[in-house]
Amino acid sequence: MRSSSYPAMPGASAGSARRTMRAVLVLALTAGLATAVPAAEAAAPAQPAAQVKPTAAAQPADVAAKPFMGWTSWSMQSSKYPGLNPDGDYSYLTEANVLKQADAMASKLKPYGYEYVNIDAGWWRTNDWTPEFDAYGRQTPDPDRFPRGMKAVADHIHDKGLKAGIYLPVGLEKEAYGEGKVPIWNTETCTTADIVHPDLRTTNGWDSAYKIDFSRPCAQKYIDSQAQLFADWGYDFLKLDGVGPGSFKSGENYDNVADVAAWQKAISTAGRPIHLELSWSLDIGHAADWKQYSNGWRIDTDVECYCNTLVSWENSVDDRFDDAPGWSRKAGPGGWNDLDSINVGNGQMDGLTKAERQSYVTLWAISKSPLFSGDDLTRLDDYGLSLLTNREVIAVDQGDTPVARPVTPAGDQQVWGAKNPDGSYTVALFNLADSPAAVTADWASFGFTGRAGVRDLWNHENLGTYQNKVTQALPAHGSRLFTVTPAGPPLKTTGYEAESAANTLGGNASVGGCDACSGGQKVGNLYGGGTLRFNGITVKKAGIYTVNVAYVSGDARSVAVSANGNGATSLTFPSTGDWGTAETVSVPVTLKAGANTLTFDSGSGYAPDIDKIAVPQS
Repeated sequence: MRSSSYPAMPGASAGSARRTMRAVLVLALTAGLATAVPAAEAAAPAQPAAQVKPTAAAQPADVAAKPFMGWTSWSMQSSKYPGLNPDGDYSYLTEANVLKQADAMASKLKPYGYEYVNIDAGWWRTNDWTPEFDAYGRQTPDPDRFPRGMKAVADHIHDKGLKAGIYLPVGLEKEAYGEGKVPIWNTETCTTADIVHPDLRTTNGWDSAYKIDFSRPCAQKYIDSQAQLFADWGYDFLKLDGVGPGSFKSGENYDNVADVAAWQKAISTAGRPIHLELSWSLDIGHAADWKQYSNGWRIDTDVECYCNTLVSWENSVDDRFDDAPGWSRKAGPGGWNDLDSINVGNGQMDGLTKAERQSYVTLWAISKSPLFSGDDLTRLDDYGLSLLTNREVIAVDQGDTPVARPVTPAGDQQVWGAKNPDGSYTVALFNLADSPAAVTADWASFGFTGRAGVRDLWNHENLGTYQNKVTQALPAHGSRLFTVTPAGPPLKTTGYEAESAANTLGGNASVGGCDACSGGQKVGNLYGGGTLRFNGITVKKAGIYTVNVAYVSGDARSVAVSANGNGATSLTFPSTGDWGTAETVSVPVTLKAGANTLTFDSGSGYAPDIDKIAVPQS
């Protein structure tokens, strides 16, 4: 799914120090009030105002039971890659091109679970971006792009055993307002003036629409009419774009929770199951709302680079490593964290190395993101096809494994993982550095020790038994993905609570309540020189210990960690998503035999709140 209802100014998502602001995409949009123009082909026949569709059952339970898989048009229609858009920007989007991709998906990817063919922004606009509306202010297909209309396209997709997806920006598009005189379908008196705020305040990520006022009875009727149109056309998926809070907009005008709720309500009575996906860079503070009213939500800005390839590593594939951890506990059956499309199948056109392509899919799979390609499926290279069709990797994304998150601090070398229901672990190693490096996963980070069997999922190979850890040499931006099955015992640790009276607090540091924390308390206010020193950490033998640190941090924060007053190491702890969720990362610490101290120092910045530490007994 893409963030751009229109080619927009993609912003940088919060929390990434490496974010690169994209180039502004220029588009002449009509800013004034335009009369809605009836299109030549209104895809759903008008019905008398008194005729009301029968109420259908609510969304079936299996909608978004798993992250969806498929293809989307936006990556190619937004790229400057030679030949993709021969008739001007975004001209790739046509009926002929969509159906070619549907046919290719059916023959190459359908056996692996790919099923949605999603049409993105522009299907109701000409090549110069002039919009088309029916007599009721609803978007209707541009006859040059889609000469047979949207129902014929959905029918073709369905004939291939696939599902059809479509797109809208949130709000009432300005050009559909028609001086407030456009009637609303299936009502007796409602017009566009009756569904928006009288001051015509704007909304969505581009301010391209008037904000709908859902305290007015006619407002829901308009959303109902759009949902019914899509259901009558036969669409199974809707991407609602520019949704806030998020899309780099905040404030009342950009709060679209009511819009999303209205769409869920409209879909439930339209007579057809429709997956509702939200975009883009949605506010994590409203994660409960997105979960309640939709089936998926974009957590970040567009993955496309808007350049002469589809994507680039720096803009913005690598940003997801910063932004995904905070959302890791927000997803589950019925609603998933959407990391955007996986453009890994076309080699040179993708703009990535082979190592980057594999890491891209690895992160998406362990995050249980929807897996949908933005590539030209008619021209998949052998390596790209192997990435998109690796059944063991797909099973990580589609199976009952939980969403993975980092078990080490953020940095160039990272280990992510999750414990699976069968007692095994999904373990991913990443080298995000620009040069080769070794990455080690310590079994202690996952709470066990001794021997464990390791299976390489990308290469379908059992690597044998490893003692206490596995280390792999990785290329720049490279990765490995394993299933690790413990054969040894659980790790024995000694726990030390941050709030213990035996510890020493310095500066602003103080003990506070924490429902998610061990013992119901934590040490916070670690800022501006605030420190927490654990005293009396006792081990029998000197050595390097993998200490698990439980912490709470609504955003990624750094802290300097030192043992026994020796040199400190600055580490960045990934976001736990909010200030009411505790997570754990492991930190290697050199301890001496006997009693030790371990200090967490905020320095001049803000550090995470600390719950407790668990120190291995050997």
